[in-house]
Amino acid sequence: MNINEQVRALFNDSISTKQSARDVLVPEISRAIHLAVESLKSGHKILSCGNGGSAADAQHFSAELVCRFERERPGLPAIALTTDSSALTAIANDYHYKEIFARQVSALGQAGDILLAISTSGNSANVVRAIEAAHDKNMRIIALTGRNGGGIANQLKNDDVEIRVPADNTARIQEVHLLTIHCLCHQIDAILFPQSK
Repeated sequence: MNINEQVRALFNDSISTKQSARDVLVPEISRAIHLAVESLKSGHKILSCGNGGSAADAQHFSAELVCRFERERPGLPAIALTTDSSALTAIANDYHYKEIFARQVSALGQAGDILLAISTSGNSANVVRAIEAAHDKNMRIIALTGRNGGGIANQLKNDDVEIRVPADNTARIQEVHLLTIHCLCHQIDAILFPQSK
């Protein structure tokens, strides 16, 4: 295949993955939207975390809430736990890398807050630990995973939400995660600020 054919094949693979995901994920995305709206309406915040591309997704989500998505409206309380290099390196150095998010959840999280936990494999040890810490604080979880859900799937409670992309390719999972984040942002705005433009 030449470059044009390869790029077209990547587009087709992405489209196919999103179509498969749409057919199974809409109810869980809707549950996550309601969970997020309920938390924000009651004056709580959303913390988010992930590694690598998932860290970028966590920051993307937080930025869309704090700044704006597609309409003018007040900022919403969201914190990406991936951005404070001093905290991350201190926690990794003084404790362990798997504690970098859990320690921040313990310090910043409150009952009623949400943790958006992102891991394409579902097996990121530091994200699993963050979920444990969030449960200790009586927070609820929205987990974005892929493959078989990994260790994260086993950590979740009945009132948590797992949005598990039905795919094995990391890039395709990340693409669906990003679309899911945009669905969350779009509907949070539509529900909380129906008159905003």
